[in-house]
Amino acid sequence: MALTFDSDVLVIGSGAAGLRLALELADHCRVAVLAKGPITEGSSLYAQGGVSAVLDPEDSIESHVADTLDAGAGLCHEDAVRFTVERGPDAVRWLIDHGVPFTREHAGDNSGEGDHFHLTREGGHSHRRVIHAADATGAAIETSLVACARAHPNIALYERHIAVDLITTAKLGLSGPNRCVGAYVLDRGHGGVDLFRARFVCITRTPSRS
Repeated sequence: MALTFDSDVLVIGSGAAGLRLALELADHCRVAVLAKGPITEGSSLYAQGGVSAVLDPEDSIESHVADTLDAGAGLCHEDAVRFTVERGPDAVRWLIDHGVPFTREHAGDNSGEGDHFHLTREGGHSHRRVIHAADATGAAIETSLVACARAHPNIALYERHIAVDLITTAKLGLSGPNRCVGAYVLDRGHGGVDLFRARFVCITRTPSRS
């Protein structure tokens, strides 16, 4: 039997982007998050390496922008690069505030005081600006954000749910501007297609490649 679910925002995709969006919105509205498999089983979980951001006082936004444009060999849009780089430090601090256990370096006196995050330098960078959680940064980010989402009363997580079609006002034959008002979603548990209604729908997952 088809079921109907209502929320203010429907987020299709449970990776780092989808969970970040859900956590940002959940203090103000009800959010439903769809995961096509187990909630942590996605690309974000398997990302290794780290996250590049200007976190060292000896580094600068301009240096990060210049390095990115140089490594991009003319293929990068400078406005997009600058937008991302300028917001990098705040994005990393947000992850830290939400419990992501990035690797730290100790002060050396075993006091635990003065500890700071370990930054690495990777290809294309002129400074140490890659913050990481050992070599499993994606897993650290994803599991931390999932824990926060599970604990939030306004976030509902739906595992093994695959969006199969978006619902728009045009498809419903309604007049006025065409808007997305939900999705038909395959519940892999009972094998039926359920109705998820929402005021807003956000797609954050990467399309599958055949």
